[in-house]
Amino acid sequence: MTATFAPAPSATSTAEVRDRVREAISRRRALRVVGGGSWLDANRPVRAEATLVTRGLSGIVEYEPGDLTISVRSGTTLDEVAQTTAAHGQWLTLDPHGDSARATIGATIATASFGPLAHHFGAPRDVTLGVEFVTGAGDVVRGGGRVVKNVAGFDLTRLLTGSWGSLGVITEATLRLRAIPAVQVTLAISLGGAATAIEGARASLRALPFVPMAAELVDDTLGRSLSLGGATLLVRLGGNEEAVAAQREQLAGLGATHDVEQEVWRRLHSAEPRHATVLRISRLPSLFATTWREARRFVEQWPNGYCHGDPGRGIARIVLPLSADVTDAAVRAVLDARFDGGRVYERLPANLWGSLAPTAMHGRLERDVKAKFDPHSLLNPGILGEGQ
Repeated sequence: MTATFAPAPSATSTAEVRDRVREAISRRRALRVVGGGSWLDANRPVRAEATLVTRGLSGIVEYEPGDLTISVRSGTTLDEVAQTTAAHGQWLTLDPHGDSARATIGATIATASFGPLAHHFGAPRDVTLGVEFVTGAGDVVRGGGRVVKNVAGFDLTRLLTGSWGSLGVITEATLRLRAIPAVQVTLAISLGGAATAIEGARASLRALPFVPMAAELVDDTLGRSLSLGGATLLVRLGGNEEAVAAQREQLAGLGATHDVEQEVWRRLHSAEPRHATVLRISRLPSLFATTWREARRFVEQWPNGYCHGDPGRGIARIVLPLSADVTDAAVRAVLDARFDGGRVYERLPANLWGSLAPTAMHGRLERDVKAKFDPHSLLNPGILGEGQ
């Protein structure tokens, strides 16, 4: 997910972020908040006159391996965190799609981006223990804490997660870590596209006495690009040797399996083209076979379109590559297909947001929260469709 943006000097401290926000208030200039610049073409277009870059706000603030927690500045990348924690046999279980060398912690939390590891470990809201941020009023606020047990007060951490920088500029985050499993293997299970096979696999996964680290179904198109031969369920296992051996045996009911290299997950993360429309659809996990069938209907109408999904979470992700000669009308003709479940657009041509997903703010509560944290409508204005 890569987009270009006008060069701008990055803030390097919380105080500098605060000062830039206060300066923007005095000049009445809206700000486009940017981390590593990986997701600038995601969500609704932003109406802003200036850019506030946080990529330079990087580095480890505090790391306590014994507590399995780490506090980092928001511009720190996922790769930088991985390199630091791996030396202690630990890892951060966030794996959003895209380039982990550019994806920053702040942007990952702000966009609530997740990948296949969410199947077992959860999304950013499940691993983020606390945040520091600068509001649109220029105040520095802390929510949550540096310990796993934290029950005091309003949950500002979860409020900021997924707010797309519209309530505050995240400057620091405290995250929960996990021990890296001694053994990791990935099994590939060929399923084909039959609904009965997909439902059988989902039900078998649900009945297991353990939860795999990841379980991702990829369609024929994506499967071939990953050198898997076609539609495949990828299951990632982890633990000590005895645990992994037992997990293998318990997966026998899903069908014939074979091992694939762990590299397949990196290829999956980077498979998405630079220019694409991306849509997530979801229903209850028990209805995943139906959701998958609907996802296939979307991509069958689009050259090189593909989908992948998590049966355990009930989510299918649809990717439609875009080229210079593709019209907005063509994209809309495909996306207008009826679907009676949840529908979240990640990336769309700018002109289509107003008709397909004009706003994410549907009531007084959302408007009041926005007004409280960003009273001047300064931060990423338009990204949630406010004012629509």
